[in-house]
Amino acid sequence: MSYAIEVQNLSKSFGNLHAVRDISFNVTRGDVLGFLGPNGAGKSTTMKMITGFLEPTAGRVRVCGHDLHEEPVQLKRRIGYLPEGAPAYGEMTPVGFLEFIGEIRGLRGRHLQDRIDDVIRKIHLEAVLEQRIETLSKGYKRRVGLAQAILHDPEVLIMDEPTDGLDPNQKHEVRTLIREMASTKAIIISTHILEEVDSVCTRAIIIAGGRLLFEGTPAELESRSRLHNAVTLSVNRDSFAAQRELSALENVQSVDIGTDSGGNTRLTVVPTAGASIINEVSDFIRSRGWTTTEFRVESGRLDEVFRTITTQQASGGART
Repeated sequence: MSYAIEVQNLSKSFGNLHAVRDISFNVTRGDVLGFLGPNGAGKSTTMKMITGFLEPTAGRVRVCGHDLHEEPVQLKRRIGYLPEGAPAYGEMTPVGFLEFIGEIRGLRGRHLQDRIDDVIRKIHLEAVLEQRIETLSKGYKRRVGLAQAILHDPEVLIMDEPTDGLDPNQKHEVRTLIREMASTKAIIISTHILEEVDSVCTRAIIIAGGRLLFEGTPAELESRSRLHNAVTLSVNRDSFAAQRELSALENVQSVDIGTDSGGNTRLTVVPTAGASIINEVSDFIRSRGWTTTEFRVESGRLDEVFRTITTQQASGGART
């Protein structure tokens, strides 16, 4: 298989600080790889090394067949990069900044203008084109940074927190744009927003302490949750009696109690080792004649899995 991005045994040290430790992964065209980890995990440092912004202490990076050490310019031509904080020249206007970036990228004349018009339309920058960038809101600055990253229609797109500072509508627009671009590009995004992994990512990586702890699909990540295949239901019953009866079922590990918006008892029936218990719980409810106002199967909670994996690393746990 031909990979758009190949990262092999990548490491970065700053004196005695080991920011990234022997990370390896590959990304193909059509992939959107979510880069997850707590603050200081090494996400931004890894992205900076892939793009050539930082020199690795050890390891190898290839992008579209070009080696970072041997062909750095060829590699960088294939990458669109949105760095942390979306830095730009504050005294420029968005349109002036895009013209400047386009010329640096080798775009000229009609082709440059067509590309600028296209990204302005996609990123919805029409309202601020002639404002100085330093006067823009955080959200608009982030959108200008995203516009420059996709201006040259790169084969590989690497974005550090692409929806940071955006309002819910803007986040939806950017996520939609990422999904639209994904069919022809290899994309890496770092994010602290776990719903973004479900929304746009085909794969996910979790790193902490500079080490790669998990690599797989969002579904595989969810399957590690204690709530994977759990059944949540709301009933007008005594909570502790219902909890006791459901806890006696086969393959049930525990039953969590809560209250829904209508004041009914909400029960989350947690299976043993992710077993499928939907049929067993359904049969039990029918046999008791219970009326439910809510009944659903949980896929898993990404925030719980994220905390478990990164906490295990902090206490010396092994990679999963």
